[in-house]
Amino acid sequence: MTLPGPVPITLFGATTPSGQALIELARGRRLVVAGRRPPLPPAGGGDPPPFLPCDLETSSGEEQPPRGLLVSFAPIWSFAPWLARYASSNPAGFAAVQGVIACSSSSVITKRFAANGFDRDLVQRLRQAEEQLTLTCAAQARPLRILAPTLIYGQAGPLGDRNLSKLRQLLRRLPLLPLPGQGGLRQPIHCRQLAAVALHLADRLPQDGFDPAQPVHLPLGGDDTLAYAVMLRRLQNATELGDAARSCRLLALPPRFFLALAAPLLLLSPKTFEAVLRMGADLAGFTPAHRILGGAPEPFPVLPLAP
Repeated sequence: MTLPGPVPITLFGATTPSGQALIELARGRRLVVAGRRPPLPPAGGGDPPPFLPCDLETSSGEEQPPRGLLVSFAPIWSFAPWLARYASSNPAGFAAVQGVIACSSSSVITKRFAANGFDRDLVQRLRQAEEQLTLTCAAQARPLRILAPTLIYGQAGPLGDRNLSKLRQLLRRLPLLPLPGQGGLRQPIHCRQLAAVALHLADRLPQDGFDPAQPVHLPLGGDDTLAYAVMLRRLQNATELGDAARSCRLLALPPRFFLALAAPLLLLSPKTFEAVLRMGADLAGFTPAHRILGGAPEPFPVLPLAP
């Protein structure tokens, strides 16, 4: 019996680190990049994949319908309305789509009780987009998985994250960094790990088909769960010798004293104050990438890192 080959993939959000990593991992497969700008050439050399012009803010997909399975690392609050418009304007074209994999964020879980308006609005936008995607796909029985990764980091080609890279820049600027004890737990996931999970699910989703009993939402993390201070020390050790980030001293303070020092931030920036508070919170316990991929766990940090 001949097994079916990999389905064609239409990729949205190719100009993100995870999108660029997926292009690398899918080399040799049928893949088309949809977006406002043509994709970058692969980091390993060769021609970029075919390009499908598509503006998620204005297009409905009628001009050149996407094919195969849709994978999106674009902002989910832009992708979800676009998909709803496409399903409404071209039901036959959408019925031919073999599945949808969209990237959301674990912030929909970790920031759901936020007190500041910025994070509350973010959670609402994520939740509404996830609900819209679920309704759109369920209406035509299209299989869907929504990935909710936590703390994406790393570099793919010329594209790097804006999470841990900001922490490395902070370590380079400061002589010491106060922490609430060892801090809470983190489970950072490399952009390549996230892309590998999306590609793995892209191969399985058409075979699994639409099953309303299957969970749509998949909170996802890396293979290591580690305290905030340990994560920072490993980041320091992963930098080159002579890098200023190695010289920053991590100062573990009693949590109450740390919070007292951080209290003035509440008046200056409630958003920043809550971000500092989360340094002591456990934001882990998500499905590790290796459990889905079936391989050995990859210890943090996975290389390459963003500068």
